[in-house]
Amino acid sequence: MSSSSHRRGLFLYLITSLFLFLFFPATSTPAQEDHRPTIRFVRNPDPAPEFKLPSLDGKPLTLTDSRGKVVLLNFWATWCGPCRAEIPDLVELQNRYPDRLQIIGLVVDADDPVTVKNFVNESGINYPVALATIDIRMQYGGIAALPTSFVLDGQGRVVQKHEGLRNPALYEAEIRSLLGLPIGNVRVETFEDTGEVFLKHADRASQLPGVDLSKLTPQQRNVALHRFNAETCTCGCKFTLAQCRIYDHGCPISGGTTAKIIAEVAAAPSEVAAPASAPANSTPSTSTESDSPASPPHPPPFPR
Repeated sequence: MSSSSHRRGLFLYLITSLFLFLFFPATSTPAQEDHRPTIRFVRNPDPAPEFKLPSLDGKPLTLTDSRGKVVLLNFWATWCGPCRAEIPDLVELQNRYPDRLQIIGLVVDADDPVTVKNFVNESGINYPVALATIDIRMQYGGIAALPTSFVLDGQGRVVQKHEGLRNPALYEAEIRSLLGLPIGNVRVETFEDTGEVFLKHADRASQLPGVDLSKLTPQQRNVALHRFNAETCTCGCKFTLAQCRIYDHGCPISGGTTAKIIAEVAAAPSEVAAPASAPANSTPSTSTESDSPASPPHPPPFPR
């Protein structure tokens, strides 16, 4: 390692340590307890979809090969500014936990492998990188934003998903927690995946982005949610209305259609019940967590 790389690594270590000290104190008073930073993991996580891809260096790349390690599966592109900005932090994390963490970069670029490989070499990326196929991207929910990172535990289960640029201190707190290492005074909560990690679980959601169910009775809410999960959005995404609202918060088609359904349900006689054909899991689940599990998980207040 060059002296400049060593200095950068030391600097990042000191900065992250300072973050952990300031925001993860070793002790807290009862009055401070509610304000502690919180990391959240899926309560009953699903296995990550397996794949087998040739990495840019020609070696086969699978999730099975990383079983027993915490995995940070990072979907990114060379043209994505936030993706490029987080690369040095990911490199440092991989350096810090070389035997217990495996970062894997899956590129969604349309560039040829040689161009991507040159970028990887110039960026000093020290973890395996491969080109993600469309099939893999769809198995992981379509990847609506870049970067998108999935956090996997040692058993290969997806315990969290992050969209956009995040502070490396958040990733490190999650990694250390999954490895059973000290994380200071961080609170760890669990939540049920209602579509924010995998779209297939959207039928568990009791709330959806940009959908106002507040004026409906509990019975009407069940009817509306059933329709959201039974009807397909016509925007071309091939998802249900519920999945489209989670996948693309700004879609005007699913937004308008769900609003129309809510108006129809609200105007219907109050004795109307949910269709008998409604699947058992279409009834919204409840959570004992203080946070609404249907809302996208919010990271603790790490400084940016």
